[in-house]
Amino acid sequence: MTESRRPSLLWRAYEALAMVIGLGSLALMCLLWLPFALLLYPLLPKLAGQTLGRKAISLIARLYLGLLRWVCACRFDLSELDRLRSDTPLIVAANHPSLLDAVLILSRLPNAVCVMKASLMDNVLFGSGARLARYIRNNAPVEMVLGARDELRGGAQLIIFPEGTRTTDFPVGPCLPGAALIAARAKVPVQTVLIEFSTPYLGKAWPLFRPPQLPLRCRVRLGRRFDPPADVRAFTLELAAYFRAELTEAPASAAEAVLSEMSPCPKPPAATSS
Repeated sequence: MTESRRPSLLWRAYEALAMVIGLGSLALMCLLWLPFALLLYPLLPKLAGQTLGRKAISLIARLYLGLLRWVCACRFDLSELDRLRSDTPLIVAANHPSLLDAVLILSRLPNAVCVMKASLMDNVLFGSGARLARYIRNNAPVEMVLGARDELRGGAQLIIFPEGTRTTDFPVGPCLPGAALIAARAKVPVQTVLIEFSTPYLGKAWPLFRPPQLPLRCRVRLGRRFDPPADVRAFTLELAAYFRAELTEAPASAAEAVLSEMSPCPKPPAATSS
């Protein structure tokens, strides 16, 4: 049995620095966009504002992931999301293991609208950009469903995390009926998206200021596309069962093989023996 090597102090220091760079750069990008979003929200017509707002958020997400890739030893395989760019209207339903999940999807879908927590919509960093993009608050269920239906009828792609919060019971928690209700009301298919990380970084149980274990690898793959449901409750249970099966049945060796095919990144230096 081989003994796993512990990262050196130098590598741990790099992980801590990468955390500071990652969190700080996202905050800085949002702050730079904030005054423009504040100014443009009352000035632009709704259609022009939401189009500009969504494209700006998608661009910021791409720049941010590029920074994480080149500076913070992160590797992202998001290529399958590109197949969805022209599929509209569409509900994109994903599992939610990390705070990075929405950023990953938005970086590839420039006409996507998110269902967001009310606390994030009111957040100083994210609120102005989200309002310009006409993202949807989730605190009023009826208004959320009707607002999502209207966006889908306008040709948007709707991003929703059926669990309602980051996963607490891995591989996936119970699903809420929101995605099913919206799909049934709008008569729009639900495209599942499966997000897999090499570690649970920025998950529910990972403190915000705990450094990541680098290199961090993430793969986003497309799952099954469901037709609009006739039975909301049955569909919600089916969706949760599908996510659970897809995220647990793949052997660990297969997942490791997929990750090994992605771009190489530096390995932590071997710990020196005392």
